[in-house]
Amino acid sequence: MRSRLPFTDPVVLVLLSMVHSGAMVGSALANDLRLRMPVDCEVGRTCIIQNYVDVDPSAAATDYTCGTLTYDGHNGTDFRLPSLAAQRAKVNVLAAADGRVLRIRDGVDDVAVTGGAHGKVDGRECGNGVIVGHAENWETQYCHMAKGTIRVKPGDSVVAGDPLGQIGLSGLTEYPHLHFTLRHDGKIADPFAYGRAGGACSGDAENLWDESVRKQLAYRPRTVLNTGFATDTVTREAIENGEMAQQQPAANSPAIVAFVRAIGLKQGDVQSLTLRDPAGHTLAEHHGAALDKNKAQVILFTGKKRTRPNWESGTYTATYVVSHDEQTLLEQQFQFELR
Repeated sequence: MRSRLPFTDPVVLVLLSMVHSGAMVGSALANDLRLRMPVDCEVGRTCIIQNYVDVDPSAAATDYTCGTLTYDGHNGTDFRLPSLAAQRAKVNVLAAADGRVLRIRDGVDDVAVTGGAHGKVDGRECGNGVIVGHAENWETQYCHMAKGTIRVKPGDSVVAGDPLGQIGLSGLTEYPHLHFTLRHDGKIADPFAYGRAGGACSGDAENLWDESVRKQLAYRPRTVLNTGFATDTVTREAIENGEMAQQQPAANSPAIVAFVRAIGLKQGDVQSLTLRDPAGHTLAEHHGAALDKNKAQVILFTGKKRTRPNWESGTYTATYVVSHDEQTLLEQQFQFELR
């Protein structure tokens, strides 16, 4: 997404002048910038990174590792929440570094934009957002925030970790996430690989994230976004709005279904999902064919209908595995207790 915040006011223009003249307090060297987490979440547990900056200037798309977690023209890092239910729980967007608020926009409704509805947000692709100026001509931009949650105004000073608002569903987005963009001298900068030659996805570069967050921001080419158990048909919509998370199977449920939603799977990946009863016996399993192309996200499920008066009490376990050329690349186990 190419995010835009097309608004200005006199205060903003003065602040922009201060930033570009170096008048803001901060370090003198551009590579002294160190970014903290811009979202109050834990990557890999309560949020994931869906997309990175597209470093390929052509019509193709490549992330900073030469991987596929991006799309053509994407100019930021997308911190995605696992569902709308998680977004409704109110997740804060945080200032990634000390600075001063340059611009904000609020008032854009939180509505998922799908199919051919992109024209409805022309000029407001960023949705509700904030731009913060930092020393030595750096800027951070925060997009898709929830309507009515922005807590700052132009001219406010912020320090790293200060809440700016909350993740929403405003602007050009299909799912709740923060689109985080970094700029230096008005040009897009990749915080994972700053200073690398244009168009390159390998070679020397500087990681601008603070040491305290680098471990959780380690690159994950494939990631599990949602897991759970259901008692009926599994749909993407039900997973997204949180309905699936509320379907805890009971002793008399008509079925027990295990499901997984994963992102970043690659052409040739093979998935399997196995559901086992408390005694360790296989109740159901799904072995998929090798993927014919890269997949932004995939939903896999397997289950069994009840054939006796009640399900056996105990721990039911599901195991999800992604392999490629017979090598296991991702494995996750999840379970629930039936009393």
